[in-house]
Amino acid sequence: MTSIVVFGANGRLGQRIVAEAGGRGHEVTAVVHHEETASSFPGSVTVAVGDATSAESVRTVAKDADVLVAAVSAPGRDIYPAVAKTLVGTVAALPDPAPRIIHMGGGATLTTPDGTRFLDLPSFPAEFLAMASGQAEALDVYRSGSGVTWTYVSPPPVYFQPGTRTGRYRTGVDQPVVGTDGEARLSYEDMAVVVVDEIEHPRFLDTRLTAGY
Repeated sequence: MTSIVVFGANGRLGQRIVAEAGGRGHEVTAVVHHEETASSFPGSVTVAVGDATSAESVRTVAKDADVLVAAVSAPGRDIYPAVAKTLVGTVAALPDPAPRIIHMGGGATLTTPDGTRFLDLPSFPAEFLAMASGQAEALDVYRSGSGVTWTYVSPPPVYFQPGTRTGRYRTGVDQPVVGTDGEARLSYEDMAVVVVDEIEHPRFLDTRLTAGY
């Protein structure tokens, strides 16, 4: 059994990660901003009030954890690097064995075959550029030699939405994992499987992980 803390547990992806990890018998702490608005988590899940951009909040829940999952989502650019910097700084100051960090990042930071990030393409939607740029900054925080063990998880850049849990997927690193139709697709439910599989059997330490069918 692994002790897993999920920030952003009220979100659509966070809820699914909590459910997947709890369903496999792990010790899960769901971190929310306001306890009265917490989702209906399984009875085995501990609910904690906290903020992934607050070092004090992170220290409180991280001291006995094995893994911290950041599934935080919000409009704008600033929150994503702020979360990464807070988690890295706080975890780096903890005594060993410090928890691993799994950061749920952006698909727009993935690259085309020529190495161009999706967020840098002329066709990239302007309304998503701030969030994508913030997630790119977060990835840079981890890649800059953070002194912690991390995995940055990128979903497919376009076709990523709630759907069905199949338990089936393929993995990659910096380019989208595409199917026979040339498109990269994955459901939120199967991304939760990807995350908990990586927690149980780490293969992408200190690097990016992406997945698709």
